[in-house]
Amino acid sequence: MRITDTTVALVTGGASGLGEATTRHLNDLGAAVVIADLASSPGEQLAAELGERARFVATDVRDEDQVLAAVAAASELGELRIAVTCAGIGTPGRVVGRKGPLALETFRQVIEVNLVGTFNVLRLAAAAMAELEPVDGDRGVVVMTASIAAYDGQVGQAAYASSKGGVVGLTLSAARDLADKAVRVTTIAPGTFATPMLAGLPAEATAVLEAQVPHPSRLGQPAEYAKLVAHVVDNSMLNGEVIRLDGALRMPPR
Repeated sequence: MRITDTTVALVTGGASGLGEATTRHLNDLGAAVVIADLASSPGEQLAAELGERARFVATDVRDEDQVLAAVAAASELGELRIAVTCAGIGTPGRVVGRKGPLALETFRQVIEVNLVGTFNVLRLAAAAMAELEPVDGDRGVVVMTASIAAYDGQVGQAAYASSKGGVVGLTLSAARDLADKAVRVTTIAPGTFATPMLAGLPAEATAVLEAQVPHPSRLGQPAEYAKLVAHVVDNSMLNGEVIRLDGALRMPPR
């Protein structure tokens, strides 16, 4: 699907990490962008930097009204053709740790943000896309973000791996549901990337993570994720698929 001067992309978690890189790349390719991120994020500053074809909408992906407001903002800028779900959290915790079982509320919060929030954006963005006329056979494309933790969940990742596994399971079903509306759904499952989630690690820990990646032996760059998003948009046969982006990494238990 070509990006034209009427194309709008909605990116959740769009003010930092994978989301920021995607926001910038799609904007560079000519799309107007709606940066949907928390009010505490630097989304306002990023929108101001990108100019008149960018807008920030404070959004908690779990909130229906806030996501609807972001979708409405996208429709005001043009035609919402692309939605990318990068919002997520990674609260660690063992099923049973030193202080007892993992708090149910901790597990529930990760599922709510990473899985329910992703579905909330998927359904509302797809409904708006379904009202558009097709471009190159597509009305729109939704790119969701999982993680290789969906397959290789490590010690302490029960909540995170479950949430990302849910996104993986959602992909094909959603693509089939939306096929008659000409809306594609694809998921990217990144490995270890240089994002704010890993920014606080000491250099020794980062070196260990890099050494685990067969090739290239380094952390992925957010721009590499953004380039894959753009390819998914462009390649109409990518639908209902989960793409690992991990340098052949298979995570060890810990």
